[in-house]
Amino acid sequence: MRAATPITSRPLDLVYFTFFLVHIPATLLIDLQALYCASFTPDFIRALPRFYVQMSNDPLIGGVLDLLGDSKHFIWFKTFLVVEALFQLPVFVLGARGLWRDSRSIYVLLLIYAASTVTTILPCLSVLMSTPITTAQTIADNVVSVTAFQRLILLSSYIPFFIIPVIMTVDMAFRILKLTTIGIDAADDKKSS
Repeated sequence: MRAATPITSRPLDLVYFTFFLVHIPATLLIDLQALYCASFTPDFIRALPRFYVQMSNDPLIGGVLDLLGDSKHFIWFKTFLVVEALFQLPVFVLGARGLWRDSRSIYVLLLIYAASTVTTILPCLSVLMSTPITTAQTIADNVVSVTAFQRLILLSSYIPFFIIPVIMTVDMAFRILKLTTIGIDAADDKKSS
């Protein structure tokens, strides 16, 4: 059994570890509120996404929470939130634990998580990029729109949740490939002995 290398000596793992730790409260306090029963959610927690949507005019969170119109148009996004609750949130905990312990057995789960996340964040980025910039006409027509500054806020908050999983997908695929190659070579050596 190999000795664990400290996480501070593994820069990419430290980024992933931090990413997972930051993602846990964001998921619980903002993203998953569309799935919570409002009567059981304290007011100060329900205020968090309202404040966020007032600041950013996020068409996704605002849409799914009925803060920017009818949430029925966001059933696809709500489905992504169910995936976040049932799959991604447990991966944040298991991934952080596995990375902290320098466990190679976590690589397959992280690859699946990262590839899945890239797939779900890409349509979200498409929505953000296709949301109109606020003009007198969008205001008059009561169309959900964002200012250029709000789009910058939104992209700066969504893009890291796309880029880090893209990097993680490639990184974990290569780590698994390396381990598989080592295993195959060891099996071949054992056969030839």
